[in-house]
Amino acid sequence: MPKPDLRELPATQGQPTPEQPVSSGARPAAKPARHPDSLKGTILKVVLLGLVDAFAVYVLMMLFLSQSWAALAVSSLVVLAINWIYLRKGGLPAKYLAPGVLFLLVFQVLVVVFSGYIAFTNYGDGHNSTKDDAISAIQLTAQKRVPDSPAYKASVLTKGNGFYLLFTDPSGKAQLGSSEDPLTEVPEAGKDSTGKANSLPGYETLKFQEIVANQQDILKITVPVSDDPADGTLRTADGSTAYQFKPALNYDAATDTFTDTETGTEYRDNGKGAFADANGETLATGWKIDVGMDNFARAFTDPSLRGPLLGVILWTFTFSIASVALTFVMGLFLAITFNREDLRGKKAYRILMILPYAFPAFLSGLVWSGILNPEFGWLNQTLLGGANIGWLTDPVLAKISVLVVNVWLGFPYMFLVCTGALQSLPSEIDEAARMDGASAWRVFRSIKLPLLLVSVAPLLISSFAFNFNNFNVIYMLTGGGPRFADTDRDIGSTDILITLVYKVAFGQGTGRDYGLASALAIIIFIIVATISAISFKQTKALEDVN
Repeated sequence: MPKPDLRELPATQGQPTPEQPVSSGARPAAKPARHPDSLKGTILKVVLLGLVDAFAVYVLMMLFLSQSWAALAVSSLVVLAINWIYLRKGGLPAKYLAPGVLFLLVFQVLVVVFSGYIAFTNYGDGHNSTKDDAISAIQLTAQKRVPDSPAYKASVLTKGNGFYLLFTDPSGKAQLGSSEDPLTEVPEAGKDSTGKANSLPGYETLKFQEIVANQQDILKITVPVSDDPADGTLRTADGSTAYQFKPALNYDAATDTFTDTETGTEYRDNGKGAFADANGETLATGWKIDVGMDNFARAFTDPSLRGPLLGVILWTFTFSIASVALTFVMGLFLAITFNREDLRGKKAYRILMILPYAFPAFLSGLVWSGILNPEFGWLNQTLLGGANIGWLTDPVLAKISVLVVNVWLGFPYMFLVCTGALQSLPSEIDEAARMDGASAWRVFRSIKLPLLLVSVAPLLISSFAFNFNNFNVIYMLTGGGPRFADTDRDIGSTDILITLVYKVAFGQGTGRDYGLASALAIIIFIIVATISAISFKQTKALEDVN
């Protein structure tokens, strides 16, 4: 077919042809002009950026003083990047994205990376600092009064919110110190007629009644004699007289050992972040070290954790799957029931159905905990006529109670989701199926349910992930109990993995162990990520089928 002659084609209406000059009265389309920022906008930008930079300078100074060089370098680069983004011309998308990206990095990425790092350390109670800090802490805590120690006259002073002790040694010299500040000579101290130093410019001297009122805080004051912990401390038991204390464990830097001054027991670095004797007994204070995969191995080899952990994992899967299935079935049933066009008052019914969803989960857990209380709960005392049924104390009944409460809290969400999905289905499909003689059950099973699953399946996966980490219901309703009898840890029949992580991390039973808790958190992430990936793959296949 011959190509048309472009010269013979009519010109587009409203546009001049190449042969037709633009009339003098018509103006060619001009490019949109770039207008500079208004004066108010510029001033506002400068003020806000100045406030951010002022705060950033303060943070950088604190990092410099604390010698956190890596954090200082990263923070400096972030501050420079923010100023470059907001002071340069153009780059409007970056100006909107920068705050969100920054908060994402700080509150999500950094937290995840730090938790991953902690999982490979022994970080926790007694292992939260460096070896040098541990040595100093051992020397400060393991102290005994020096025999025949000279008595120091003491006065209690205050400045701001802190307490200080003003000492007068046997030679009459006045010295000031606190738990954070070692002894410092203060010649300007005022003295009474007996030569006791009792006042100091800039400080307030406490009276007897004030000393009694703050007795607990004053008794905790341990004043280092010098910067060397081996020199001991001064302490007072009554606020008027102090005595010298020295470490009961002597540290030898040459051999890197502690020696008990009474028993002669020697403690050496055991390579696991602690000082231990020949029998393996360790001193209470240790330091943080990298332990590799030890925390992951402990999760499945520690006798006090291995058995309960397997039970907790099985119950976590049972709780998550049952919660999703039951809430979906109940929500779908109610959605179909209240989606009938001939039902009167369905708006009011729908409002009543979503009421449990409007209450905070932690508050609902506490309310249900009172209702199900075996001794004075409303269910036993009122509805069951004073029966003594251990809804929260029997292992099996406690699990049933947790599931029932979680279904009560979760079905409104599924009700809303299924209602929206049902209303989005074309009515013609239902009518066509009924004309072909299909029953209501066949229409639902073969047509409505598959179409519903296409849109609802991703939400079911997210609901599973949510219930896998549903901390509020478990902790507020049962606290994870009733407790297992075969372990010294605070682990119970209704604990799921996330409540177990909380108890390990915050020391309920055996002290805080952040390293092990972080390792368990990584295990949770791997489980949920794997199941979600497999489920989403199946969801995609479901879409292809439909």
